[in-house]
Amino acid sequence: MITKDLNTEFWVISDTHLIADSLHDEGQAFSRMQKTSQGKDLYYQETALSAFMRMAQRKNPAAIIVTGDLTFNGERVSAERFAEIFKPLKKTKVLVLPGNHDVFDGWAREFRGKKQFYAGEISPMFWRSIFDKSYREATDEDDSSLAYSVQLNPQYFLVLADSNIYGREETTEAPHTHGMIGKQQLKWIEKQFRYAQEHDLRPILFMHHNLYAHNPAVNKGYVVDDAIELRRLCARYNVKLAFSGHIHAQNIMGPQGTTPTTEIVTSSFCSNDQGYGVVRVHSRHITYIRRNFDMTRYLTEKEKQDYTLVHFHKYLKNLQLGSISADMMQSELNKYHDDIDLVREMGKLFGWMNYHFFNGHNHLKVSELNKIHSSEAYQTLIKHHPEFRLYLETLYDTSDHTNLQVKIRY
Repeated sequence: MITKDLNTEFWVISDTHLIADSLHDEGQAFSRMQKTSQGKDLYYQETALSAFMRMAQRKNPAAIIVTGDLTFNGERVSAERFAEIFKPLKKTKVLVLPGNHDVFDGWAREFRGKKQFYAGEISPMFWRSIFDKSYREATDEDDSSLAYSVQLNPQYFLVLADSNIYGREETTEAPHTHGMIGKQQLKWIEKQFRYAQEHDLRPILFMHHNLYAHNPAVNKGYVVDDAIELRRLCARYNVKLAFSGHIHAQNIMGPQGTTPTTEIVTSSFCSNDQGYGVVRVHSRHITYIRRNFDMTRYLTEKEKQDYTLVHFHKYLKNLQLGSISADMMQSELNKYHDDIDLVREMGKLFGWMNYHFFNGHNHLKVSELNKIHSSEAYQTLIKHHPEFRLYLETLYDTSDHTNLQVKIRY
């Protein structure tokens, strides 16, 4: 048991995609990788995570739970560096579960000058060894995967599932995007839910892939393949709360059909606005509030001399918007080379719509949404890119629903 306190707090972060500083020299090859990383920051994550650790030292949550993709592409050195960064924490337990980029990822690389080189990958055995402090907290472990369970306090029970697909040895192949729990692990998860039921504990599920489709247009490879079977278990054992990552977007979905589970997806910590979740646990309810990490006050005096670090959210926003807008503008310049202003507006609009969705600030009034939909930039986008239409229509929400906070009652 992590704490005996009935009223306690833990934090959730996801998709940190850390590549250790020792694996690159900031040369041409690494710079090229940063430009194609779809808005993820690769340069400063050691600093950002170290600052986050220092905040945890001051505020002492009971636990920090990381829902996968700790590393950029499964470099063993990056996983070791992640564990080292959080090692100074004494009162806060760090509980990690792997993502699809963490174990036996054939894209693991280090970067020197103009070249890339293969980097050592992470086997399941290495994962357990590197994060042995997490597994030491386990009530039970699954023999068929990297899943384990932890009792948080006298009332709540955490089930950390492994939804990833990986082989038995190092590979040169790309990591699988989609995920699966599998029959053996499903049996183990049911065993954990039954244990919680028999001991009057309330189970909370964690995994990297999603239980629900959080975007009707883009969900293939994100929802776990055997979600139907997992949702049945959640319904049978009245699992009211689940956490996941993978889609890099902040999103909350309430119970679906006969499944009583609210699923919270935490956005990527290495992009957008460094989002993380603060989960406050009480005897009769749980509250979740999304925060964006302002790391300025947790930087060292030397780090505060770096303009980018002091204005980090501006840097991340430009990184995200620049990546999305540049891709859009490049594809449209050939068609609208005589109307560069329209191309800029299309790129800007596409970038902002994505940015708002990914950081959970995607709620608009109907009148504001109608204004966007009637704009020349939007109309041109969906006319010449009908494949974008459904996706763009799903990015904003005009309901009273919020993706930033929720209260679960027991």
